[in-house]
Amino acid sequence: MTLEEMARELGVSKSTVSRALSGKGRIGEETRRRIIDFANRQELRKECGRGTATPTKNLGVILPADVYLNGGPYFQQCILGICETSTRMDYNVLITSATVNDVSGIRSLVDKGKVDGIILTRSLQDDKAVQYLMSVGFPVGLTGICDEDIIQVDTDNEGAAESLTSLLIGKGYRKFALVIDNMDYMVNRSRYSGFSRALLKNGLSPGTQLIHASPLNPEMMDSLLGEMIGGKVECIICGDDIICTRVMSNLQAQGYRIPKDIAVASLYNSPSLDCFTPAVTAVNVSAKQVGNMIARQVINSLTGKDYQKKTIVDYEILLRKSTNGIL
Repeated sequence: MTLEEMARELGVSKSTVSRALSGKGRIGEETRRRIIDFANRQELRKECGRGTATPTKNLGVILPADVYLNGGPYFQQCILGICETSTRMDYNVLITSATVNDVSGIRSLVDKGKVDGIILTRSLQDDKAVQYLMSVGFPVGLTGICDEDIIQVDTDNEGAAESLTSLLIGKGYRKFALVIDNMDYMVNRSRYSGFSRALLKNGLSPGTQLIHASPLNPEMMDSLLGEMIGGKVECIICGDDIICTRVMSNLQAQGYRIPKDIAVASLYNSPSLDCFTPAVTAVNVSAKQVGNMIARQVINSLTGKDYQKKTIVDYEILLRKSTNGIL
């Protein structure tokens, strides 16, 4: 990429680019960093054979392979936000999927120079996709949290779980069941931590609560609910909208009255819960806003503009009739 092309991409003068790269002449430190970071990214991509000097203006978005089975509305709204912002910023979006152990789809996008950067839509413990992309120095953003130094956009899932649980304790509930899925997902680890912290802060022991924290098959739901009823659980806190849909459907099919017999809340709200009566208490997060933010930060980083490494999107707790309190 020529100095003139770099200057045009970064919105600065050719002489400014020259001074930044040569280390000679007066130039602001922030501007110098932007130019050097941009030049390093272009050179790395060129050396690795992934792309030419001209950006593709494409972003790769990676969906979990199981999203087509039970992904729920979150990923749909997140992708909508990514596409909306990318289009506005003159970028296209290429979508592929990946499993926990198979990153071949990601590798193909990178090796063939089809995209300028990658957005991952789920964060895992010991995430192989993140590890691969960092090992080859490829620009990556994540809708979630991890310990690596990459662009991340998420909500405070731990804080949301703590707040919701504390509110329910304040309404009089003391015996809970927490039902979350795969603990390899960082979001579930955060929600579990927030739930446990709320119990301890309010003088309750996590050991006295019923906690299911492993992959949940639909066939397991009847026996799990039977265990909750037998254990005199007062309130079920579901890890997400998909679990909550199963819980509400099964309880109502068996004739239980919500919240009189047992209360229900969800740590993620979606339109899937709108069909239930009573309305479900839930944590509400705009997945579309998460998508908007991650696309903006990744594209800003690719084009040499200012960007944030970590962004937290606000949440709200919707207190509804499914948790009216103990009668």
